[in-house]
Amino acid sequence: MIKATIAELPKYVDKEVKVGAWIANKRSSGKIAFLQLRDGSGFVQGVIVKSDVAEEVFQTAKSITQESSVYVTGTVQKDERSPFGYELLVTNIELIHTSTDYPITPKEHGTEFLMDNRHLWLRSKRQHAVMKVRNEIIRATYEFFNENGFVKVDPPILTGSAPEGTTELFATKYFEEDAYLSQSGQLYMEAAAMALGKVFSFGPTFRAEKSKTRRHLIEFWMIEPEMAFVEFDENLEVQEQYVSYVVQSVLKNCQLELNTLGRDVSKLEKITAPFPRISYDDAITFLHEKGFDDIEWGDDFGSPHETAIAESFDKPVFITHYPTKIKPFYMQPDPEREDVVLCADLIAPEGYGEIIGGSERIHDMDLLNKRVEEHQLDPETYKWYLELREYGSVPHSGFGLGLERTVAWITGVEHVRETIPFPRLLNRLYP
Repeated sequence: MIKATIAELPKYVDKEVKVGAWIANKRSSGKIAFLQLRDGSGFVQGVIVKSDVAEEVFQTAKSITQESSVYVTGTVQKDERSPFGYELLVTNIELIHTSTDYPITPKEHGTEFLMDNRHLWLRSKRQHAVMKVRNEIIRATYEFFNENGFVKVDPPILTGSAPEGTTELFATKYFEEDAYLSQSGQLYMEAAAMALGKVFSFGPTFRAEKSKTRRHLIEFWMIEPEMAFVEFDENLEVQEQYVSYVVQSVLKNCQLELNTLGRDVSKLEKITAPFPRISYDDAITFLHEKGFDDIEWGDDFGSPHETAIAESFDKPVFITHYPTKIKPFYMQPDPEREDVVLCADLIAPEGYGEIIGGSERIHDMDLLNKRVEEHQLDPETYKWYLELREYGSVPHSGFGLGLERTVAWITGVEHVRETIPFPRLLNRLYP
């Protein structure tokens, strides 16, 4: 007997296999029963014809409950009507465990109910599809950076200071010292780039920002590359190549999942480098022309502003050269204009907002010292970071991509809470 996962079934057409699965749903008539089976690798329909199986097998198929676990034996058949393309003609069912009163039924449920039952909601077809796309984005990320000469480096999660000088941090005690959950690994990645040239990290970050928007999580995952001897324009090129690579990988390897989610793939097919660029100055002018009289030069953009700009493009768009005063202390000023910095935010199409923030970093020791003083940061706390400019400083650049916002955009889901297995929100720490 061949034991196979659902994902492996296309290899066994017209052969008998045994599959371990859960019952996602079922329906039956007098002479035939249909079981929607899932095993983590995918979903497939099992068909049980009464006249072809023992009576007890057919009765089990009719009486089995949602999310009961089973071993199912049957023959794999092609089925063009199925989204998966195959079905299982079942000959035997072995009941492993009977599930009673499973709380998430095929009917509609409220968001809070589903979030309270997130540990079970993950089993649904839609959430399964989102997690598979998330996994493909992660896989493609490692592939892209490994193929382009980057070294994976893991920065610490517990830090002694704020990378961007913000107060929106989670504080904890580190024995006798104060410590914080990391909001970015960037400063440490700069140190790694001085040792290894091109590096990237992938790990959790934490923001104690009291926001309830559909774009915000308290705990989320960041991909943060950092590159020595790379200046501003080169940095943008890496970003657009990376994002294009990830989107095309999802299109290639997650067609079934995108179909399950009802994603309009024609919009994703347009995502190829290069991406359009618009300066902050031009963005302000554009917004005024669109009737956004609330925004002035020197203000940061909110979600409505980013969405209005993005709607003019069918690809992600870079907004470049933000005012110095609204950006972190480490960003390199434009050599022709000290009032703006060599930075860019990458805004996703379709209203999903910023997915990347990046910049060239200051490499001049005197200027960085000046910025530390202007931002009222403790030079002793940043001593190690300042020393990177003392011993062989070079121009260098980097960026950070928020994984969950990227997953939301590529999958087309409305809220980032669906893009991470167990979301941490302003009022949610359970489950």
